[in-house]
Amino acid sequence: MSEPVLGVIPARLASSRLPRKLLTPLLGRTLIEWVWRRVSGMPLFQRLVVATDSDEILAICRSVGAPAILTDPDHPSGSDRVAEVVRLPEFREFPLVVNIQGDEPLVSEDHLRRTVALVRDEGWDVGTCATPVLHRADYLDPSVVKVVRARDGGALYFSRAPIPFSRDRDPDEAALEGEPFLRHVGVYAYRREALLRWVSLPPSTLEKIERLEQLRALEDGMAIGVALVDGAAPGVDTPADVATMERLLSQRNTHLLATERI
Repeated sequence: MSEPVLGVIPARLASSRLPRKLLTPLLGRTLIEWVWRRVSGMPLFQRLVVATDSDEILAICRSVGAPAILTDPDHPSGSDRVAEVVRLPEFREFPLVVNIQGDEPLVSEDHLRRTVALVRDEGWDVGTCATPVLHRADYLDPSVVKVVRARDGGALYFSRAPIPFSRDRDPDEAALEGEPFLRHVGVYAYRREALLRWVSLPPSTLEKIERLEQLRALEDGMAIGVALVDGAAPGVDTPADVATMERLLSQRNTHLLATERI
C-alpha cells in the first residue's frame, strides 16, 4: 500500500505586489478557493488542508467546505506554516507532505505526482520541479528563480541571478529551451522528518542573500531532487496577472469542472 500523502496549502494574507492576494476575486471566486477546488479533486492526496494566518481566509475556506487551520501569523515562510500543520496530532501519520502554492489555480497534477515520486520512490529528502526557461527576459528577471541540476537530477543551486552564466556569449532563445537553463517551479514534497529538519535550521547565509529558503536546506546538505517537466501554468502575483488568469480559467472551463469536484 502506498504511503499516504498530506497536501498543505500555505495561505498568508499579506502580499507585497498584490495586497490581500489570496482573497482576490477571479470569475466570482477568491484565488484561494480556486486553488482548493483545483487540488481537492486530485486522488494523489489522502488529506488536504489550508494553513492560514487570516481569519478571513479561514472563513472563506470553511464556507466552501475546505478544511483550514489558523496558524501562527509570525511564520517566516510557507515551509514553517506547513510544518506547524504536520506537527499536529491528527497529521502525524502522514510520512509524505506536499507544499502547494496558494496562488497557482492551474497547478498541474502531473507536476505534483512527479514531485512526490522523487521522495517516495527515489529517496530524495525533498522533491521539486523545474521547466526550461524559454525566454531571455525570464532568464534575466530576478523574480524568476533559476535552478541548475547535477547529472543525477539533484539541485546544485537555486538563484535569482541568470544561472548558469554563459561567459562567452549570451544564450539565445534556442539554448533556453532545455538544460542547463531551467526555471524553478515552486512545489515541494518532503519526507516528514526532512521538513521538520529544514524548519529547525537557522536561516543560512545564502538564503539571506538570495531570499530563497531552499538554499537553507542545500547548505545543510539535504538532497533536493528536481523533476524536469514540460511548462508550468502561471501564478497570480500582480494586478495584471489577475486578468490573465481569468482569461485562462474561462478558456479552460475550469470553473465548471471545479464546481463538480465538491
